[in-house]
Amino acid sequence: MRAMRSLMLHPDFSASEYVSVTPERAGWEHLHFAARRLRAEEHWEHSTGDSELALVILGGACSVRSNRGQWAEVGRRPNVFSGMPYALYLPRRTDFTLEAHTDDFDVAYGSCATDEDHPPALVTPPEVTVEIRGGANATRQINSLLNPGFACHRLVAVEVYTPSGNWSSYPPHKHDEHRLAPDGALLEADLEEIYFYKIDRPEGYAIQRVYTKDGRLDEIVLARANNVVLVPEGYHPVVSAQGYTTYYLNFLAGSAQSLANSDDPDHAWIKGTWTWKDPRLPVVSMAMEKQG
Repeated sequence: MRAMRSLMLHPDFSASEYVSVTPERAGWEHLHFAARRLRAEEHWEHSTGDSELALVILGGACSVRSNRGQWAEVGRRPNVFSGMPYALYLPRRTDFTLEAHTDDFDVAYGSCATDEDHPPALVTPPEVTVEIRGGANATRQINSLLNPGFACHRLVAVEVYTPSGNWSSYPPHKHDEHRLAPDGALLEADLEEIYFYKIDRPEGYAIQRVYTKDGRLDEIVLARANNVVLVPEGYHPVVSAQGYTTYYLNFLAGSAQSLANSDDPDHAWIKGTWTWKDPRLPVVSMAMEKQG
């Protein structure tokens, strides 16, 4: 399914676009991803071409002018641990200019080729769906930005917060086959995925395993802030190191605009043991922003 290569990408802060994933680099078909930093009043001009694209504001604020519309105030949290997200979806054939309004402005963006046209859409913090998923020390927070059913072609984007010592993307699950039930319901989508990490302290880290049941792929990676982990196939659980809160941004694209997946049958039983949820969650919320 892919050429064997490293699943880990490290940032290069000598460039404004400090991390970048292309289908050629990842060995897959659809998904592009990158992150960029700008100073206040600095501009970034870009065209989506034949791709749909979604911006996720990681830290700071900006404005966006385009041939599809203008958005004067996008973003407000200083960093991903300080508030709720903004996201901006832009369709194909959109030319835009982004102007940073704050220093240390940080933005991530995912895209994929499309032959469909959908309207641009700004997702603001009150519109973000928050879910506390899992249980016990596998409890985590999911912020859905471009959730299944969002008016786009292929892209899905979510933020995930995993407290100190907790497991995430757990039990291990996969989405590397397009499978339908006899009634036509989607059981599993074939999705390419990136994990883009932030950690609440500079020395912090998370550990991620990516594996297939037949052993063709079985890698364990140490993820630090601003690392990208590629998930071209297989199961892909995460654990946050004790003492640190882990954030990751997931972009996905593939056979359906969906998150349909299947658990590793060896570990699916664990769901039945979850009798409580971690009270440290949510990590970020609208209530926290109001208190600030």
